[in-house]
Amino acid sequence: MLAAILLTGSLLSGNAIAQVNEPAPQDKKVTPTEVYYFHMTRRCATCQAVESVTEAAVKEYFADALQKGVVTFKSVNLEEKANKSLVKKMKISGQALLVINGDERIDLTSKGFLYAKNEPDKLKAELKETVGKFVK
Repeated sequence: MLAAILLTGSLLSGNAIAQVNEPAPQDKKVTPTEVYYFHMTRRCATCQAVESVTEAAVKEYFADALQKGVVTFKSVNLEEKANKSLVKKMKISGQALLVINGDERIDLTSKGFLYAKNEPDKLKAELKETVGKFVK
């Protein structure tokens, strides 16, 4: 009986040591998700609604990710000199609502202009689903 107790004790302590020596899982590097709204200087009510609804959706659904820098929202004036290199890099020629994560680029421009003014909740739902694919 004493041998059984000693054997069980040594097995348990061996398992404890094995657990301690196992490497900790590595944190995965998170690719930031960028939400861009590209616009002109002069904007109509719909253009302004696309920006405000998009910004509100990002803040509402992804507040933690926004605070951590995992998600960003940027409103970019196409006509300002300071933005020319970004506009060229992104190959933007007009107003656009984009969600970018790494090499993946999702264009929500049509939905943005279709829903922002009269059905903002639909645009928010589209943004929640699209950005949500990348933010877990």
